Amino acid sequence: MPLKVKDIKNIIEGFAPVRLKESYDNVGLMVGDLDAEVTSILIALDCTLEVIEEAIAKKCSLIITHHPLLFIKPSTITTETLTGKKVIQLIKNNINLYSAHTNLDSVEGGINDSLMKILGFEQYDIIEISKNINSQEEKSGIGRIAVLNKPTTLLELSKKIKETLELPFVRYSGKESLEINKVAIINGSGQDYFHLAKKLGVDCIITGDTTYHYVSDFREEGIGIIDAGHFGTEWLPYKKIGVIISEKLKDMGFSNQIIFSNINKEPYNII
Repeated sequence: MPLKVKDIKNIIEGFAPVRLKESYDNVGLMVGDLDAEVTSILIALDCTLEVIEEAIAKKCSLIITHHPLLFIKPSTITTETLTGKKVIQLIKNNINLYSAHTNLDSVEGGINDSLMKILGFEQYDIIEISKNINSQEEKSGIGRIAVLNKPTTLLELSKKIKETLELPFVRYSGKESLEINKVAIINGSGQDYFHLAKKLGVDCIITGDTTYHYVSDFREEGIGIIDAGHFGTEWLPYKKIGVIISEKLKDMGFSNQIIFSNINKEPYNII
């Protein structure tokens, strides 16, 4: 029996139930047919036009992304909009698109937990427990907090983040000598959780997509900020999820290839 899109849907949602998504989010099958047969699968953070072309070139009939293409319901699907161009290109080439976003951030073993493990944190708590957990999902929610085994400085921690996440640079705010004992880590864009992290007594927040006034205020309050970028805090842990999907497919007797995009990259250039 061939692998179908609904099989992948069941694997992902069995691991990261849709109920764990944030209320503002949109996850699941964005474009396609649940009964369509799957050839190879392309894993990417975003469904860009280049990623779609990559899927065509690599003969992938399914793209799995972290960020949903249809985050906001479009009023039209035409070539006059970027979203419309993407949807039409997907349909023309019989490519299905599935997205798992904040449910995958939140779930135990998901993006945020994978990021913690990559950075060497084995013991940690959740910043905000998911409102929709059942009794088996007590460790699901947005953001993680860890106490360091031994104190470090903001500068040394920034260097570690840069090296471990294989980044060309990170931005940090605060005195280089600031002693760090307790950190908050929110993959992607975590600025909405800054004040909660502060209440929980952290010395430093690691995330992406920070803005001037937030960072300036927290600097004045003596809390370090390390901005490793939205892409930088998600791509390596998201690839770990691709490995989990691949292993589950093998356990089910499928040999479909999982391909990690080499087109979908950090959108910013640096000089």
